[in-house]
Amino acid sequence: MNDMQNVLFFLTPKCDVVYVYEDSNIRQVLEKIRFHKYTAMPIISRDGKYVGTITEGDLLWKMADENVVTFEQAEEIPISDIKRRVNNQPVNAEARMESLIDLAIRQNFVPVVDDDNVFIGIVTRKDIIQYLYKKCAKQN
Repeated sequence: MNDMQNVLFFLTPKCDVVYVYEDSNIRQVLEKIRFHKYTAMPIISRDGKYVGTITEGDLLWKMADENVVTFEQAEEIPISDIKRRVNNQPVNAEARMESLIDLAIRQNFVPVVDDDNVFIGIVTRKDIIQYLYKKCAKQN
């Protein structure tokens, strides 16, 4: 295994990633989170740029603060109105796998962007742990 592996080798490409657009509403995001059983998803702009990460907790806090109890009410609130507690830091596509370890401690996925901040995919915490496990096994 190459000691300085590029993150693109581990990339889950955008076409295989569940994400939401920044102009989505709470109901749309809730439906995706529920269907896919995720706790967080990347947010991208309509022109493909990485905007941030939305979590179940972000949605729940906003719904509690606004007393949202119906899907109709949830359709009225865009996710751009939601304060996000966590923002998964992206890395450039040229980054090395070793540089993701610190991020993986705090994030269950690391967004990957190109030089123009266009979202191209993610590297999951699972991918990073498997990489480190194989690297350790090879050294032993």
